[in-house]
This record gives sequence, C-alpha cells and structure tokens, in this order.
Amino acid sequence: MIARWQRILLLCILLAMAAWLVWQWPHSPLRAVLVALVPLSIYLVVMAVEFVLMHFTNRTDAAPRARLSQVVGAWWAEVWVALLVFCWRQPFRHQSVPDWLPAQPTGKRGVVLVHGFMCNRGLWLPWFAQLQARGHAYVAVNLEPVMGSIDEYADIIEDAVRKVTAATGQAPVLLCHSMGGLAARAWLRAHQADGRVHRVLTLGTPHGGTWLGRFSRAVNGRQMSLAGDWVVALQRAEPAGRAALFTCWYSNCDNIVFPATTAALAGAEHRLVEGVAHVQMAFDPGVMAACLEEVELVRSDPLFKSN
Repeated sequence: MIARWQRILLLCILLAMAAWLVWQWPHSPLRAVLVALVPLSIYLVVMAVEFVLMHFTNRTDAAPRARLSQVVGAWWAEVWVALLVFCWRQPFRHQSVPDWLPAQPTGKRGVVLVHGFMCNRGLWLPWFAQLQARGHAYVAVNLEPVMGSIDEYADIIEDAVRKVTAATGQAPVLLCHSMGGLAARAWLRAHQADGRVHRVLTLGTPHGGTWLGRFSRAVNGRQMSLAGDWVVALQRAEPAGRAALFTCWYSNCDNIVFPATTAALAGAEHRLVEGVAHVQMAFDPGVMAACLEEVELVRSDPLFKSN
C-alpha cells in the first residue's frame, strides 16, 4: 500500500515539474528551472527544519550534544539517503528481493526485519545480500495498515517469527528501525513471546516517544508522542527483565526521534552513534557491522531451555 502511495506522489511531482518546464522554457529558461526545483527546495528546507528542532531540543538531553559540523553532515547525508529510500527502494524495489527461508537449516540464526513509520520492507534491501551470504534466514515484514495502531502489527511479526524459527530451529533476532522497535515490543506484550526471541535490536526507536509525534494525525504517529499515553502504558505493562533482551542504538543527530535518549530503553543495552541521522542509521556501516555481529553472537537461547 505505502509503495503505491509513494509511486503516485513521486510520479505526480515529476509530471508537474516536466509540464512546467515544457510550458515555461520558451519564455524564460531560468524561471522554468527555478520554479521546477521548488519541490526539491521544499524538501531541503523541511529536512533542515527537522535538524534545527532536533539540535535545539537536544540542548538539555543527557546524550553528548552534536557539534554543528555533525549536524550539517547528518543533514546532508539524510537528504540523499531518504531520497534513495523513499523515491526508489520503497516505491519501486520493495519486492525485488524475496525473503530467504532455506529448505535446509544453515545452522545460523535467522532474522526478522521490522521497518518503521511510513516505510515498507524496501528499507532493508542493502541488508538482504549480507544476511544471506552469512547463512541467516530472514523475513522482512510489511506493517499494515500503514497508519493504523501499532498494536495491530503484533500478528504480522508473530507470523514472521514462526516462519524464521521453523526454517532455522532457533529463536530469531528482531532487527527493528524506528517504530518497528515499538511494534516488536507490542508483539512481545500481545504474545508473551520473551522466550521465542534471541535478541531485539532497535535503531532509532522512540521507546519514550518523540517530540515530533505531537504533529502526527496518524494513529501510530500519535501513539509515538513524547511520553504519550501509549508508550507509557506499554512500558508499564512490560515485566521486569524484558528490556534486557534489547540493544538500542540511538544518535545525537536523529532528526525524527528526539530528544536523543528517548531512543534508549531502561534496562536495555545502549549504543550511542554520534553524527548519524534517522534513516541513515539503518545503513551506517558501523551500525550494520555491529548488528551483524550481534546476530552471530552466541548467547543462551531461551527457546530451548525447556527442551
């Protein structure tokens, strides 16, 4: 569903730009080009506003405050990464690489990949080849309805976990970006599944909500409001010790989830990555390497303790 919306929006913008250029070029080529670039200019400004708000809000946060050079660098990186994700991978390439569930177990642990708000499985395209090359079965979910309640995603994750577990004989790792980490927590709450997951890795997940959540009109967007009713109720419903399953990456340049430490979860293992923006975090080489290492790390597996 989100892929169709993003394709339609992108094609409408491109057609409008092309029509304007054809119409105005004979009269004034300079004006034609400048006006045609308005959508890109709006995108750059909106992205810049996000980083300004983030940097201002983080001034009182416990995380080390980003230097101005880090903020500018993260903004520039996010501009290009977000264009690639939202204008190519998600609308046009989200089904180009299927899930991989080998007929014979490889002896390696599997992974369930859970995307965030207004995304789909296309977000994870750069991960698929690396996971398969290392022998890790994987399923990348599509969370729908796109703007529905986060609680509605629990059964989608449950189905993926069952598939990966059946293919590998091991409890999987959940790799989650942004809202995907909250969906994983909603799954744990709905299915009491602590013993069926090896580890939950969250990248820029608003565990305590985010300042920007107040502006959302979507159900799941409102649920991610900073210290909002939904995230508070989720935390209160969680048993002691559940957070120990989590490793949470967070950044002092996250332009969507801020203040920075709202992406931390009390009782979890925390990893700060400085100068990395929100979508960029899912493809940062250091974060990717650390996550792949975590997937292969040998820990006691609760799935088989009673076997």
